[in-house]
Amino acid sequence: MAFLKISTSRKCSQILLQEPFRNDVYARLVRSLTSNANGLAEQHQQRRNSSVVSGPSAIDTKPKFDPLDTSFANPEATFKSKTTWEIFRAYIVYQLCSSSYLVENNMKLMKLCKAVFGEKLFTVMMKMTFYGHFVAGEDQYRIVPTLKRLRSFGVKPILDYSVEEDLSQEEAEKREVESSMSEIEKRDQDAAQKEGSVSAETVGGSLPQYHVDKQFADRRYKVQSARTYFYLNEATCERNMEVFTNCLHAVAGATYGTGITAIKLTALGRPQLLLQLSEVIMRARTLASEIMGGKGNVIGQHLTLEELDKRLFQAGIKDTKKFLEKVTKDSQGVIHLFPWSGLLDENSELSDSFRVPCLKEGRMVRLLSQLSKKEEEMFRNMVHRLNTLVQTAKDLDVRIMIDAEQTYFQPAISRLTLELMQKYNTEKAIVFNTYQCYLKETLNEVKTDLNQAKRQKFFFGAKLVRGAYIDQERARAAALGYADPTNPSYEATTETYHQTLTECLTRIKVLKDQGDDCSKIGIMVASHNEDTVRFALSQDT
Repeated sequence: MAFLKISTSRKCSQILLQEPFRNDVYARLVRSLTSNANGLAEQHQQRRNSSVVSGPSAIDTKPKFDPLDTSFANPEATFKSKTTWEIFRAYIVYQLCSSSYLVENNMKLMKLCKAVFGEKLFTVMMKMTFYGHFVAGEDQYRIVPTLKRLRSFGVKPILDYSVEEDLSQEEAEKREVESSMSEIEKRDQDAAQKEGSVSAETVGGSLPQYHVDKQFADRRYKVQSARTYFYLNEATCERNMEVFTNCLHAVAGATYGTGITAIKLTALGRPQLLLQLSEVIMRARTLASEIMGGKGNVIGQHLTLEELDKRLFQAGIKDTKKFLEKVTKDSQGVIHLFPWSGLLDENSELSDSFRVPCLKEGRMVRLLSQLSKKEEEMFRNMVHRLNTLVQTAKDLDVRIMIDAEQTYFQPAISRLTLELMQKYNTEKAIVFNTYQCYLKETLNEVKTDLNQAKRQKFFFGAKLVRGAYIDQERARAAALGYADPTNPSYEATTETYHQTLTECLTRIKVLKDQGDDCSKIGIMVASHNEDTVRFALSQDT
């Protein structure tokens, strides 16, 4: 079955495609339609008429699908689910989207059109073009006919609420800077350094990427194809949770339990907390590498707790009892140096969890600066929203995909998502993490996470994408002076994607060969790239 990402929106907030239109399939189809438009329309109407059924049993009838055409050379077969009008509309929309000027200035142009034509006529124009092409409907009821028709052709939806606030650059920057600084930093940046960062830098050095920079505070910079949430207050996060909850119910009601909803963590909490947690995680990885003598992460080394204690004692660190008590382990050895599952405990204190041994200084240091009571409460609120959404998804039997975001948020997002998997993916893959394959470390990240799922016996869910933030990531790395996390070329990204997919499929095959449950690893190939789709279909699992 194929999956289609569908948006529900109350306005078309941006033109969604930023890449030039390269595939000429639509053009070939439009040319062919000039000679046989009537015949195609008649055949489509016949299919519609023949598919009309009534009564409760119609819902459960499984549609019959034609063999897959992976050449994409037969336009009529490729677009048989579309009406002639939808084909022409798609051709026009994609041709307009191939204009870089139009894409980069879409908000200004839409405001101009709205002022010239008036709100009513502008709304009609958008529904006939961009909105009508990209958006399934304005609410959970109006999307149902679209979802049913797509389902009859074997297309399943990912419901994605795509409304964004119409913020100016100045307002976006102001919100981001204010919400990305701790209360200590706001009072006195020098005091903030003394409070935590100086001791933290002994493990991993300076990490400027995990601190807000006004130049890149507007996270929409160089990003056209991903929606962005800017923190205002806790009430806004609560409203976002309600919207996501409604999406879950809409998917359950319209797709008969087979649908998926996507959410973003930046919509559910204060960015400062994700930044600080991401920095802690990266410093923890440095610590793990130091303990392992540069041999990689702990989970693949079968390090016993006794051996870990010995290595710390040899480094002159003796006050390690509380630290060792919290280490996550199983019969094969240490899995994590920290009890990451505690992050989902709505009663835990975040700032008390990250005192670690520093091998260079031979003492325990704090990786996370002290959070205020208000900040601790904000973190617990974010965790509560996450738990509520995933529990709702599990109750409704709807899969929930946690979207990937910028690399300075991603360590925290991935860690929270993996812990949600451990907590909720006990019988099937409900929670999916998103992996961006334009990042150099994606393959290693997936391998590590697969190992954790195997060791801790939970179902692993992964959505593989190429990514949406590459231009912003490169510009930010160059400006702030840290290593560019992205692959150097399109070809390198393709190779990373295929290697990562192969790793997942190979492990699925191992499960199958062992007579184990193959659904322990769930993969979504979320790519618009024809070669990648063909590659996925060609793999033998």
